[in-house]
Amino acid sequence: MGKTLWKGLIRLGGLDVPVKLHMAVKEERIQFHLLHRRDHVRLKQQMVCMYEKVPVPPEEEIRGFELKDGEYVLVDPEELEQTGKAESRTIQIREFVRAGAIDPIFFDRVYYLEPEPPSKRYLTLASVLTEMGVQGICTFAMRKRAYVAALQAGGIMLRLHILRYADEVIPVSSLELPDVTLSEKELKIGIDLINHLAGPFQPEKFVNEHEKKLQDLIDKKARGEKIAILRPKRVRPTPSDKLLETLEASLKRVA
Repeated sequence: MGKTLWKGLIRLGGLDVPVKLHMAVKEERIQFHLLHRRDHVRLKQQMVCMYEKVPVPPEEEIRGFELKDGEYVLVDPEELEQTGKAESRTIQIREFVRAGAIDPIFFDRVYYLEPEPPSKRYLTLASVLTEMGVQGICTFAMRKRAYVAALQAGGIMLRLHILRYADEVIPVSSLELPDVTLSEKELKIGIDLINHLAGPFQPEKFVNEHEKKLQDLIDKKARGEKIAILRPKRVRPTPSDKLLETLEASLKRVA
């Protein structure tokens, strides 16, 4: 298990379950550095005054919120400190919803919750959530920020999935969705196509092709090989009048 980010309690009524919070996912990304083209020395970022065109040291920087063009409300660090949510040591369960009831668009990052120390209370909570097929909606604070989250069970492991607030999600009504009607044949062929490709989710089958290509590019350049620049192929959308024909051809390829 990785570094502990937070320690506290899961609270459900009179039941307190001590836990440690860990990252559940990690990003594997190739990192590049910005270099000076002339001498390949690394560059560093500086805050530059847009008017004087000179670097500004940290002690002369202050935060401001723009009310209108060129007019700002200035906020001191001490004032910002007062608005921060005091870090709590309690994950308070507010209610329960069935597993799968939360639209995935609300899911943000996910953490593992490890028992601290291992206890029957932890196992009981995880087992009950699994048995009932529910997840707990919780609130807690960490690093001066308040969060709403879903407490989920994965077997005997508890996970805490941070949720986005309702006003952070763009409503579907803001989109211009097509108003079309499918024929029964188009719908049936589409269903048959999906059924032919259906199966259990196996994440290990999929690899990050972009990262692999980046690493291959770096390896080739490190060996002094010349890189051929290829133009990407442009994919055109399927015309509406060719939908049935395209679906039938796709079905034949996977059948």
